[in-house]
Amino acid sequence: MGFFSFIKDVGDKIFGKASAAEANAEDIKKDLDNLGLDTKDLEVKLEGDKVVLSGTAKDQETLEKAVLEVGNKMGVAGVTTDGVKVANAGAESKFYTVKKGDTLSAISKACYGDANKYMVIFEANKPMLTHPDKIYPGQQLRIPPLK
Repeated sequence: MGFFSFIKDVGDKIFGKASAAEANAEDIKKDLDNLGLDTKDLEVKLEGDKVVLSGTAKDQETLEKAVLEVGNKMGVAGVTTDGVKVANAGAESKFYTVKKGDTLSAISKACYGDANKYMVIFEANKPMLTHPDKIYPGQQLRIPPLK
């Protein structure tokens, strides 16, 4: 997949710590594992404000969700996945950066041409998203190809 840029000054805190600078790779890995995704074979390193993922991802979806989970954290400016092997490769999703005033319906209309496909985006971003209305500017979302 490569390198993914994130907005460093927005995102969730890591275990209540103000930023990735106050956290460490173990904290980020625990946070990732707490999602319930099968990420046991992914390793996490922190290099300044960048997260480096390596190891094996179960599938493309799991890797993309891992990238978004660690990237959408306060203090993280980028995620590198060059060292990750994907066991069951599939179609890659596009990533979308939420802008002020965006809703999942508006994003769905822009990406799919149909505002009613917003639940596809919501489901593709679970468990990071817990409600379709809880998105914020600067957050990145997975936009999977329609089946």
